[in-house]
Parts: sequence; structure tokens; C-alpha cells
Amino acid sequence: MDRIAQIKQLLLATPNDSFLKHALALEYIKLNDDAAARQQFEELLAHEPGYVGSYYHLGKLLERAGDKAAAISVYEKGMQMAKAGNERHAYNELQSAYEELVY
Repeated sequence: MDRIAQIKQLLLATPNDSFLKHALALEYIKLNDDAAARQQFEELLAHEPGYVGSYYHLGKLLERAGDKAAAISVYEKGMQMAKAGNERHAYNELQSAYEELVY
């Protein structure tokens, strides 16, 4: 069984598991399936907006797709959530990605 199938199997038992959804999105990125990865990240963040690690990966995905405005918006939201959760490392990574894109 491949990793995507394994993760999907685990998600059947715990469909709202943010870690598994994040892992699934990363597997889709490895396969260059950005549409499926984006869907997973967006569903995850709609359900759990405080899962800050996903903002960085979603932002990078949007950058690759050429959607600069959406990437900036994702980074800004991620920075807000990281600041609210006092997650300095995540905040710094998001800020760095944001600044590289904006400046």
C-alpha cells in the first residue's frame, strides 16, 4: 500500500485529523499534484486555522502556481495565527517567505 493510500485509510477512522491531512497534502506535492494538495491544505485550515505549518506549504504552492496575491494572503493569515499561538519559529518562517515575495 502506498503512502497516500495508507494516510487515506487512517483518515477514514479520524477524518478531522489535521496531522494526517497535512501529511496527505505533502504526499500530493511530492507527486506534483498541487490541485489535490491545495484542496487538502484549504480543508485543513478551514477546520483548524491554528495549524500554522500548513500556511507555509500552501503559500509556497500558490507561489509555484503564480498566484502571488493568494500566497501573500495565506502568509499574512499564517503570521496572524502563529502570533496568536505564540509560535515564533513558524512566524519567522512565514515572515521570511512573505518578505521574499513582497520585497
